[in-house]
Amino acid sequence: MNKAEASLKGRDILDLASLTLKERELILETAGKMKDILNRDMKKEPLLRGKSIITLFYEASTRTRTSFELAGKYLGADVVNIAVASSSVSKGESLRDTLYTLQAMKTDAIIMRHPVEGAADYAAKALDAVVINAGDGQRAHPTQALLDLFTIKRHKKNFSDLKIAILGDIRHSRVARSNIVGFREFGAEVRIAGPRPLIPAEIEKLGVVVCDRIEDAIAEADVIYVLRIQLERQKVGFFPTTREYSRIFGLKERHLKLAKPDVLVMHPGPVNRGLEISPDVMYGDKSLIEEQVENGVAVRMAILYLTLTDGEHLEFAN
Repeated sequence: MNKAEASLKGRDILDLASLTLKERELILETAGKMKDILNRDMKKEPLLRGKSIITLFYEASTRTRTSFELAGKYLGADVVNIAVASSSVSKGESLRDTLYTLQAMKTDAIIMRHPVEGAADYAAKALDAVVINAGDGQRAHPTQALLDLFTIKRHKKNFSDLKIAILGDIRHSRVARSNIVGFREFGAEVRIAGPRPLIPAEIEKLGVVVCDRIEDAIAEADVIYVLRIQLERQKVGFFPTTREYSRIFGLKERHLKLAKPDVLVMHPGPVNRGLEISPDVMYGDKSLIEEQVENGVAVRMAILYLTLTDGEHLEFAN
């Protein structure tokens, strides 16, 4: 990849559709080099020295917010976290005014999570700073999809030969929507399963196969991706009880025998242990859940680096 292609400088990252396949591959390639930095004793590399980054999260987060903060700091940037509950938002300040206030402070990038779909797109249109969508409503979570692609690629190499099962709360999951797009466009076969009320209408238009039983979805699967049951987003009952959900749709050790012998188990976190996944699977030798967290830092380092610089300080293989 030549130097001209080795940058997404100034680009907003709003969803996977805003990135070409070549640009996604560039991010994954760069993330591999960033993972090398993470594996050093001294993890600092001043590639973003002098840059300022703000994380603006209107919803709770541990993994995404912390990994973006560490990603920026590992690359030498100044990172400020805005706690919305203790900011002027709690006094009634609008999203627009908050964004303009942060831009007036000359920030270079804003990482934003918001419960309203399209909020990141609105911010990108309003601001000169780079805007990276860290999750908007139920629509998109592009950096989670990219870290999941990166994780799978390091183990499985060729997506076109893969069968991937996604289990659980598809209806409320921005992760599922972004991952379905990413997995399908890289060539994988995707099957989904969960209680019918948690399967969005016309989801088949995204190219997935809908299964009524998780056993059918995970048969001969190379990857099983388990989603968190988002109880906080459910205003009505989508299944009788959590115990009933666990019995019918929770992933257990016995289910893994239906998949490929080298199947990978993934989950975006946080995990409802014993609900959507049993502890023995979560902590078992097929689980990549902790590796996903590590790779999230590397991928977000790559995204910050590529959007805030011209990419000239790293060598890229042809």
